[in-house]
Amino acid sequence: MTNKNGTSVITADAEAAIQIDRIAAETIIVPIIGVTPLIAHRFSEKAKRQMLDAMQGRKTPKQPKDPVAEFTAARYRFADGGDGFPVIGFKSATVGGARFYQGVTMAALKQFMFFSGEIGNDGQMLARIEYEGDDPIMREDVVRVNRGGTDLRYRPIYMAWKTNLKVTYVTSSLTRQSVISLIDAGGMGVGVGEWRVEKDGDFGTYRIDQDRTIEVVK
Repeated sequence: MTNKNGTSVITADAEAAIQIDRIAAETIIVPIIGVTPLIAHRFSEKAKRQMLDAMQGRKTPKQPKDPVAEFTAARYRFADGGDGFPVIGFKSATVGGARFYQGVTMAALKQFMFFSGEIGNDGQMLARIEYEGDDPIMREDVVRVNRGGTDLRYRPIYMAWKTNLKVTYVTSSLTRQSVISLIDAGGMGVGVGEWRVEKDGDFGTYRIDQDRTIEVVK
């Protein structure tokens, strides 16, 4: 409408209010158990220093290989001495599980699910790995390096392992059962860690632990 001066006036009735509701979300703790052994390979401080030296044109003095030190440095640890594994690896596996279902896109899942854990010694968000007996043990592998050369790598392998995944998801976009199914699919067809299924290996697969209960965080 206009006033007597000919100027347009917007009334309260003419301007519709925009109401934006909060995003509805739920957090669950999903227990998983390893089906095949998990091989961890944390990027060590030594490797980071060598990369930085190369970028700055400095030569790194060659040192004798220390298998135990390399094995220890490859573990993801907490301040209390416990072991963990980056939660981003489990999120990537879960998102990758979308390839087994029609009409589900990985891009959408990245925005609908959020994985959290505990902060490890190097500042990464980790899921705490539980294991039994002598795990982890030191694994020796022959790997290919630059220009066709070979080297030995020493990494921790967890033969029998399990963990809990803390997942927050948007309930208007995903159901609880859908999240659980995606976690299961990612554990079977993608995996985590070195030589996982996604990378043509046989390690790092897992499934929902039926002997433990899925918890809803209030």
